[in-house]
Amino acid sequence: MSDPGTPFTPGASRRILVVGATGPTGREILNHAGEAGLGVRALARNPSALDGAGPGVEVVQGDALDAVSLVRAVRGVDAVVSALGTPLVLRTVTLLSEGTRNLVAAMKEAGVSRLVCITGMGAGDSRGHGGFVYDRLLLPLLLGRIYADKDRQEAVVSESGLDWVIVRPARLVNTPGTGRWREIERFSGERMTTISRADVADLVVREVLAPRHHRQVLNLTA
Repeated sequence: MSDPGTPFTPGASRRILVVGATGPTGREILNHAGEAGLGVRALARNPSALDGAGPGVEVVQGDALDAVSLVRAVRGVDAVVSALGTPLVLRTVTLLSEGTRNLVAAMKEAGVSRLVCITGMGAGDSRGHGGFVYDRLLLPLLLGRIYADKDRQEAVVSESGLDWVIVRPARLVNTPGTGRWREIERFSGERMTTISRADVADLVVREVLAPRHHRQVLNLTA
């Protein structure tokens, strides 16, 4: 575990692409990135969904499953943040892994190496560390198909050869950020609880401005 480290310095002349920008975590990342002085490009199937996202946000139309639109979106950025999500469904999910595979290919074509990919508690070795209700009820009964695809998504990222970091947040809550969290790289009995979307966005922006983790998985919890 580690603390968040030295605060980032606003005003860095860098540009990021946010995929999954219309979701609640994606929107929080747009806000934090703009406040930190980053240039922000947001991918959206329906650009009007991001009306009012802020004067510094460039919204481009595209889809994670449309490889051509991803190539266009990635050109000219310094890093990519994926906050891809999917609605709760009881059928097989492939959006996360297929979209991430397209994104990795687009980044390689554009020569962009830094990828911060948000998955979630229950993927990989974080499974079994969310408490009884989450581990024994919610994950197997409601979220199993989604998290099977998050596992495939993480495999795509870890095998990409990019300069990646996978962020697995605990249960996300819409509370103000605290600027404090735990980063668990390897479990030794720890339990993940909750974390605010604002703190996840804070960490993501820090990892763009001053990367501390390279080809590592961070399990993030309050």
